[in-house]
Amino acid sequence: MGEIQEMCGPLAEAAKAKDAEGTAAFRQTWVTMADKLVSLAQEDLEKGRKISAGDKMVRAGNYMLTAERLLAHGSEGRVALYEKFYDTFYKGLELIHSKAEHVQIPYGDSYLTGIFYPAENVDGPQPVLVQLNGLDSTKEMKFLVGLPRWLAQRGVASLVVDQPGTGDALRLRNLTARYDSEHWASKIVDYLETRADVDPSRIGCEGVSLGGYYCPRAVAFEPRFAMGVIWGANHDWRDVQKRRKEAEGDFPVPHYWSHVRWVFGAETDDEFMEKAEKMHLHGVLDRIKVPFLVTHGKHDSQIPLKWAHATYDQLVNSPKRELKIFDERTGGVQHSSFDNSANAGAYIVDWVAETLGGHTD
Repeated sequence: MGEIQEMCGPLAEAAKAKDAEGTAAFRQTWVTMADKLVSLAQEDLEKGRKISAGDKMVRAGNYMLTAERLLAHGSEGRVALYEKFYDTFYKGLELIHSKAEHVQIPYGDSYLTGIFYPAENVDGPQPVLVQLNGLDSTKEMKFLVGLPRWLAQRGVASLVVDQPGTGDALRLRNLTARYDSEHWASKIVDYLETRADVDPSRIGCEGVSLGGYYCPRAVAFEPRFAMGVIWGANHDWRDVQKRRKEAEGDFPVPHYWSHVRWVFGAETDDEFMEKAEKMHLHGVLDRIKVPFLVTHGKHDSQIPLKWAHATYDQLVNSPKRELKIFDERTGGVQHSSFDNSANAGAYIVDWVAETLGGHTD
């Protein structure tokens, strides 16, 4: 918390400025802290203290990624900052002897990347939960939230993926988002079926934020998924965009409209809105015939609570469906429970472990 205070304390006035000015100031303070941590890590390495160095480098990478995430597409030095984050973060994981494995998933004439994190104390093929980003998150952000570690303790492996439109798929290979998430989700299942350490009959799927649309869509059209869970019910994203056009909804990132045009490969707002028009789950969810958990924050300011109820109500053929609304008592009331990921995340991983044959004791 002291580092965060040092970075954010000077930004009170910058926060009142326009997006470009505010994000530039944010970048400066957060990257300055990251660079300081890298230099401290280097001092640790000179003394042979690899684990301490690795901890600092993972944290520094997280700070770099946070700064990069708020920059507008095309900002000077953005790609270089992302590449610096990548090198720093994965070097840190290597130094702390993390079990995380950086993997490549064949995707057409390109590839997707993921972080595979094995289950603990499991003999033979493991159940695995595929974890999908939202609009502007990355696999490293999701990894650091904690689900892979919590699932591993419960006997379930993880594969956290940068799907098209997110992370390095977008930034380094220009793989833009598409509404038919089963197109790339099926390639992820294909990859998992090649791994001897994965039980192909116990592959689940989770999605956060916009992943609350991608995940149900993928599970509906890819029957090899054994279950699904969403952390924020993004049932009708086209409706959310229309509300934002009318200035009625909160924006998740600065430079919002240029950001979504970049993510979806659209030249104009109208072209983006045409793509967004397809992004809803009406008439889709009755195809799901596996267990499914719908979670939502009671006071989500980005996705109205009514869409969580709509998703649950339309899962008519799921043999085990559940709707969990995180409230003031549980914590996790905000969008995708970012105010209390620990409590909400624990509920999710317990449900996943119980459903995929892990354990909660």
